[in-house]
Amino acid sequence: MMEQASGFFKLLSEPVRLRLVALLMDGESHCVCDLVSVLGLPQSTVSRHLSLLRNGGLVLAERQGTWMHYRLNPDLSDWQRQALEAVRQLKATDDQLRRDDAALNQALCSKGGCTG
Repeated sequence: MMEQASGFFKLLSEPVRLRLVALLMDGESHCVCDLVSVLGLPQSTVSRHLSLLRNGGLVLAERQGTWMHYRLNPDLSDWQRQALEAVRQLKATDDQLRRDDAALNQALCSKGGCTG
């Protein structure tokens, strides 16, 4: 259990991965292309971080056409969900995470998928 917890928190300790998890906390599945657009990083960098999150069990991936779509793993343990609650609270106060949410919403709106 300690090893799993250590790996979980190590994944979240990297700013890009923390931003990705925060974006995926809306419960939706998002195309890597939208996540790349929001983060303003190369697709290879974002995909590498998403791969680490997937290998750590935090996110699930599904291919849709030529693009991979990612979502938060709904089967996280209770302690993992409780730890992610701190990320949800951080989203309410952190300027970067709020900008990320706004940019994701804008990207989805431009595709006709506004979330409001």
